[in-house]
Amino acid sequence: MYLISPSGAVADPATIDLARARLGELGFKTAVDRTALAVHERFAGTDKQRLAGIARALKQKHPIVMATRGGYGLSRLLPFIDWQAVADSGKIFIGQSDFTVFSLALLAQTGASSFAGPTAVYDFGAKKMDDLTADLFGESMRGELEILSFESPDSDPVDARGVLWGGNLAMVASLIGTPYMPNVDGGILFLEDVAEHPFRVERMLTQLWHAGILARQKAIVLGRFTDYRLGAHDNGFDLPSVIAWLRSTVKVPVVTGLPYGHVKVKATLPVGRKVGIATGEGMAHLVLEEHF
Repeated sequence: MYLISPSGAVADPATIDLARARLGELGFKTAVDRTALAVHERFAGTDKQRLAGIARALKQKHPIVMATRGGYGLSRLLPFIDWQAVADSGKIFIGQSDFTVFSLALLAQTGASSFAGPTAVYDFGAKKMDDLTADLFGESMRGELEILSFESPDSDPVDARGVLWGGNLAMVASLIGTPYMPNVDGGILFLEDVAEHPFRVERMLTQLWHAGILARQKAIVLGRFTDYRLGAHDNGFDLPSVIAWLRSTVKVPVVTGLPYGHVKVKATLPVGRKVGIATGEGMAHLVLEEHF
């Protein structure tokens, strides 16, 4: 596994050492790109350094390329990445948060898939690593995870097949109107975010709705929306209000409870691959490996 830092700077190099040790225990040999610990302003090196890190990742021997962390910075690199070379490399790319734009740009430009999932710093370099997150990651990388089932007591009825795509809501919305937004019809769109007040979550969903994107999906799957603070003037307006608005306005089945987001327990999800989604009896089932 090759670790790169295409977005924010790594604050503590010791987290990378810890992540490598834990990944090693899971059977993954690791190497760190030579500028993964670089710092330029808030970024993990200059734009040129971070682009060079991505280019090196395509040529090195390890089959999996993992982002050390999210943050911000990939959006300004998108026009300068050779997307066909990324696809042709055959590497498995995985990341979260800011990495959403990398995965979606790769899908939009080439049709190639990648993964949304844990990162080196946040997950494998944490003081306490979540065992389920690690297990799901390992099973996904080995192609062993066929069905992801999770509690979803208030989900709409749905039984559908489609391309799984999405990620961090703010990053998805930021791609509207650009060449890096995938044109997915009949897809299964999954979304999460962190430190975004529910009204901002709704505003970004509204943008996707106005752009005609939400109505074209077979299901909208919501992960975790965390670390926001309500005010007295919200007067009862909270995330459930947003979900109720989404259901009544868009008329697309909404599935809640996906274990994904800026949280300790997270699944590893294939972005750009055809999957199935079904709900019933308070559960949702995401079929990740099936012959369609």
